[in-house]
Amino acid sequence: MRDDNALLQRLQAGDEQAIGELVDTYGQRIYQLAFRYLRNREDAEEATQDVLFKVYRKVGAFRGDAALSSWIYRITFNTAMSRLRTGRHNLVPSDETAADAQRDHRSAPRREPADWSQMADEQVFRAQLRRRVLRAILALPAIYRAPVMLRDLQGLSTEEASAMLRLKDQTLKSRLHRGRVILRRQLADFAGGLQLHREAA
Repeated sequence: MRDDNALLQRLQAGDEQAIGELVDTYGQRIYQLAFRYLRNREDAEEATQDVLFKVYRKVGAFRGDAALSSWIYRITFNTAMSRLRTGRHNLVPSDETAADAQRDHRSAPRREPADWSQMADEQVFRAQLRRRVLRAILALPAIYRAPVMLRDLQGLSTEEASAMLRLKDQTLKSRLHRGRVILRRQLADFAGGLQLHREAA
């Protein structure tokens, strides 16, 4: 597709606005595909973050042998299957699987449903927040983006992230702090002054 080709060229050229467009264009599609395999909202949201991070990291090596969308969906499939194989998924059923179970047990005593409205609103907010945070992280300058990704998305320790980036621990901490400050400023309008992480004393 022409639009995908243009988006690909901009991503490979390091256009930071294209990163936001990638999230806007494919974020929901990736989530829906991941949910189809994982059957759990939280897993699908985490897989979506993983996929977008992989696309961003590997797009420079993408040769265009297939459509950009096909490549992204293949990464999504592989990510979902990897989570299933390694057991990195939640066993709590989604609303859909719970509904299937309910249909299979119609003879069970019927209980009054809880008020899910507030929880549903919170889940929507959390999903929107995750997408907004990921988009903001990907738009950070590179020297701040890598520390934030490694520490806050990948869960590496300061020592592990420092070794991977070949930085002194203090340098990494300084860049991580600066990256988080930028993120808080960018996300304040969305989350009402969201505090992403409290800095260690």
